[in-house]
Amino acid sequence: MNEVSLTALGITLFFLILLSGFFSSSETGMMSLNRYRLRHLSKSGNKQAKRIEALLRRPDRLIGVILIGNNFVNILASSIATIIALRLMGDNGIAWATAILTLVILIFAEVTPKTLAVLHPERIAFPASYVLIPLLKIFYPLVWLVNGVSNSLLRMIGVKRSNTHKGLNSEELRSVVYEAGSRMPSEHQRMLLNILDLEKISIDDIMIPRNEVVGINIDDSLGDIVKQLKSTQHTRMPVFKGELNRTIGILHVRNSTRFMDAPDLNKAMILQHSGDPYFVLEGTTLNKQLLDFQQNKRRIGLVVDEYGEVQGIVTLEDILEEIVGEFTTDMAATSKDIHPQEDGSYLIDGTATIREINRALSWDIPLAGPKTLNGIIIEALESIPENSVCTQIGDYRIETLHTKKNIVKTARVSRVSVKKKKAS
Repeated sequence: MNEVSLTALGITLFFLILLSGFFSSSETGMMSLNRYRLRHLSKSGNKQAKRIEALLRRPDRLIGVILIGNNFVNILASSIATIIALRLMGDNGIAWATAILTLVILIFAEVTPKTLAVLHPERIAFPASYVLIPLLKIFYPLVWLVNGVSNSLLRMIGVKRSNTHKGLNSEELRSVVYEAGSRMPSEHQRMLLNILDLEKISIDDIMIPRNEVVGINIDDSLGDIVKQLKSTQHTRMPVFKGELNRTIGILHVRNSTRFMDAPDLNKAMILQHSGDPYFVLEGTTLNKQLLDFQQNKRRIGLVVDEYGEVQGIVTLEDILEEIVGEFTTDMAATSKDIHPQEDGSYLIDGTATIREINRALSWDIPLAGPKTLNGIIIEALESIPENSVCTQIGDYRIETLHTKKNIVKTARVSRVSVKKKKAS
């Protein structure tokens, strides 16, 4: 090295520091890439994305070639800096060379390039792939040897290497949707989150309870049945004999037009145009029930418990409303169970479900536990109220107004606004 000028050594050292920065930024940029955006770009035909995907399929090889190159240039830079220091200051220059080179590499070859790569991973990783792929081919034997030793050590301590990139679970996907922010319309964001919530909600939470089910009792007179069919607002109705547990079919009201004006109209025609009843087990999650509806080409099902007793009805529309929201603009104004009062409170039927109340009024009454307002009142009081009783559940004040047959028929519910008083 004595015949090499200090200028040449300095220029070489400068380029080695740049190379060190390149390897450092490449490593951080490659590891900071959004894998899902990269996959999207690759499927869209982006050649750079396809090259990087190929590199990331074996991250051990990618890291191996980067670290081999980075360590090589850093060691070479250290040797050249030592030679320069010896020529300029003799033996005393070695300590100065070590301190100065450490600071220079830390700032210009580590912190700065890695920070830049974290902020703009695609701008760094995409051009770097043009260099890293040829280097990987050139140094493949050395990379293979280093990775072989490294993987053997990992296996010795019980660590297994996996080539499969694990997908997002539901909670991680939920975080991704939340973080989308302004890049995704709020309505789309809300619907995606509602879809993720389907696996947490059961049909018990959204079904029409048994006491509110409107159906056709085939034991009624033919005149009453015809009158009911002409006045109903429902599109599908269960047909039962005496009670809902003895359901014998589901009638699409549209089909009734085929026989309503027949001169020889009889109950057999109603049964003939009714489809087979479809039963679903209580506790079924909404995502499973949605798939069941699709596979069985059904839109309505009778919810039964483990003893086969009908508990209510669930419809495809009920599940879709959990995703897209209510089809009515003001549910509180149109719900037959919720009646707004002038003082800001609401008279609510005891059979109304907590989910229905929360959705209609944008409240957050606890959903864990009882499904109906009557149930949550009885649970809070630990008894069936015989007279008017007030209680508070969370931020909501509930006053029972009418109790009949061991059920709270009507209650006045209002939200309590808690205002913190400023200390005087």
